[in-house]
Amino acid sequence: MKAVKFTYFWLVFLFLYMPILLLIIFSFNSASYSASLWEGFSLKWYIALFSNHQLLDAALNSLILAVSAASLATALGALTAISLYRFKFPGKGYSFAMLYIVMMSPDIIMGISLLVLFITIKIPLGFITLLITHVTFSLPFVVVTVLARLSGFDKHIVEASKDLGADEAAAFRYVIFPLLIPAVAAGWLLSFTLSMDDVIGSFFVTDSTYQILPLRIYAMVRLGVKPEINALSAILFVISLVLVVIFQLLLRKKESTALKNR
Repeated sequence: MKAVKFTYFWLVFLFLYMPILLLIIFSFNSASYSASLWEGFSLKWYIALFSNHQLLDAALNSLILAVSAASLATALGALTAISLYRFKFPGKGYSFAMLYIVMMSPDIIMGISLLVLFITIKIPLGFITLLITHVTFSLPFVVVTVLARLSGFDKHIVEASKDLGADEAAAFRYVIFPLLIPAVAAGWLLSFTLSMDDVIGSFFVTDSTYQILPLRIYAMVRLGVKPEINALSAILFVISLVLVVIFQLLLRKKESTALKNR
């Protein structure tokens, strides 16, 4: 039985990560086409990537946009989740419904509607419109993630802190927020990922003056996947992996510190 579970576990992981592994392997292939058979180890596509200034500029724009959108969406989403969980106000039920509507709405509908909004209020298409769009897409996911953490939260802890003299701000800083750090970190990573790979929504709310990586890659692969894209994808995967590891290490350090202080 253990052998079956072990085999099933690794088959699932193999199914999930085999395409990424092949992409990384073929980023070192010396062949001139990404889909060609292995012709030998080479770093020339990484060298070619760092010589492609348009692709690098688009990657830098995407990183700046993703970090900004993830940080803003996480801050707003965490505060929204805490407000929905702790306070009662008119229209609270409708607020939940509106969040889920945004989550379930097709990207093309959201992209077109936001484009109409930006044109109506005369906001030039570019970084600002992309930032607003990505925050709009990511915000509901952060709220749901933080609310899931709050659902297992013991309300008596906050009441006990207030009995000991803590005001609302102190209770949030020393009690609520430390317990929400795992959910906040997960929400940030999810928002970062959503921003980095969004194509449809971004297509409607930007112009040629501000290129981001997903749209640049989409334009390139229409003529075939070039080996430089494999190299760039491998680098982005490593960056994402490093971010996950850093967050995991920080969370473990936070939990070990909390256990020592008890």
